[in-house]
Amino acid sequence: MARQKMPMDKRAAQFLPFQAVKGLDEALRAKEKIIVEKIQLSEESLHELDLKMHKVKKGMMVTAIYYDKGEYLKITGLVARIDETSRILQIVNTKIPFDDIRDIILPEE
Repeated sequence: MARQKMPMDKRAAQFLPFQAVKGLDEALRAKEKIIVEKIQLSEESLHELDLKMHKVKKGMMVTAIYYDKGEYLKITGLVARIDETSRILQIVNTKIPFDDIRDIILPEE
């Protein structure tokens, strides 16, 4: 009794990776994230940042380095909103509290 050969596409499918537990890869990557403490800026750095913040205008393309949930992130985009009352800088859809901003890179820099 001769065995029938398995079609090539089905043979290849048995070697494809599968996830026994959904979301495991993401959970492991999140676990690997190195948590850092928020840096306290010196008076000089705060003054320099304040000067840059006063130059930021709605619609301007800027890069912001900011602290979020244990890590520093960098975002580049158009400024959608600057709310001095709430102390929020919004770049595209990302809202960043002023106190979490480490640096702003303006177009002429």
